[in-house]
Amino acid sequence: MNSEKGIAKFFRPIINVEDWKQLLADPDKQWKTGYSAKTLAYCWQEARDFPPEVRKVFHNSGIDVFKDIEMLIAFPEYKVPLQGGRRASQNDIFILAQGVRQLVSIMVEGKVSEPFGDRVSKWRAQSKGGREVRLRYLCGLLALDTTTVGHIRYQLLHRTASALIKAKKFNAPNALMLVHSFSRENKWFEDYQQFLTLFGVTGKMDSLVFGRNINGIKLYFGWAKGDERYLDK
Repeated sequence: MNSEKGIAKFFRPIINVEDWKQLLADPDKQWKTGYSAKTLAYCWQEARDFPPEVRKVFHNSGIDVFKDIEMLIAFPEYKVPLQGGRRASQNDIFILAQGVRQLVSIMVEGKVSEPFGDRVSKWRAQSKGGREVRLRYLCGLLALDTTTVGHIRYQLLHRTASALIKAKKFNAPNALMLVHSFSRENKWFEDYQQFLTLFGVTGKMDSLVFGRNINGIKLYFGWAKGDERYLDK
């Protein structure tokens, strides 16, 4: 099978929610009621489109490209290869969407109680070499200084980079990193806010915000509160 650094380019259709489970890196560990993987899968599979709360955030954003956005295609558990190390960024959902005469690359990160990974300072200290290469690569993509990201959660960096990488791949002039959180306590929202300060913007719940233009691609961030009934699926 054709591949890019071990990343598959052939995909099978998702028929039911159990198909999402088979795509997980560790199904036995990740597929549990009340956890993000299962909660997100039930929500999006039932909608078979953008869930109502996500579409509401888009519509209320006041950003024209998101107002009547159309999902063209979506890939659960989508891997994006990154420089440095061997592990790809495994995104919960990658969506290629059609905005007003413009394509949008969207990476969705589902959350309940799980953090956005280690802080960069801790992740960086665990190994030399490959991780230094990767950090420079990610910060280069996002137009950030490696000396300013130590307090940031590492997952936020590579999920956002993934949205930009696929935007460039598909010649989409827009990229969005969207957190779809089902946490009743809004866990880890502060980490999301800290991350957005690197781009000089303020993160708010149930909203989208423009971050910056990076090499002709408009980068956006969003946080949508999910329907809590899916926590019991």
